[in-house]
Amino acid sequence: MGLDMYLNKEVYVGAEFKHRNVTGKIKISVGKEPLPVNFQKVVSITERAGYWRKANAIHRWFVENVQDGEDNCARYYVSTEAAKRLLSLVEAVLADYSKAAELLPAASGFFFGGTAYDDYYFDNLRYTKEVMEAVIADKDGDYYYQSSW
Repeated sequence: MGLDMYLNKEVYVGAEFKHRNVTGKIKISVGKEPLPVNFQKVVSITERAGYWRKANAIHRWFVENVQDGEDNCARYYVSTEAAKRLLSLVEAVLADYSKAAELLPAASGFFFGGTAYDDYYFDNLRYTKEVMEAVIADKDGDYYYQSSW
């Protein structure tokens, strides 16, 4: 158990609408068994854009800045502007570690992990930087944050 955090990219396909002229194939197998996917009924495709485990400072930021303070494991839209704000804070802390507690404070919680500003904390920031840069550069999808514990 613990805080698991997901950032998913969703791309609208709308294959069910003929006027969209969507073409392609989907061939996916789980183990040896193919998954029966009817391409003509695909509404969207979801990809994992980021995954964190017990990165409670990042979770806190999402709760306060994207989820309007609601820490309820629901799915929330993450705008490009929000990604830019988070990236800016991450870069500021990575440039000066002493600003960590001020700019991206750790959060305690049930199975949220440690609250020290240690290698684990800064590794999560470096990973977050990579993820947010990719989100900002992408123009093809919508991003959603969701957590569970």
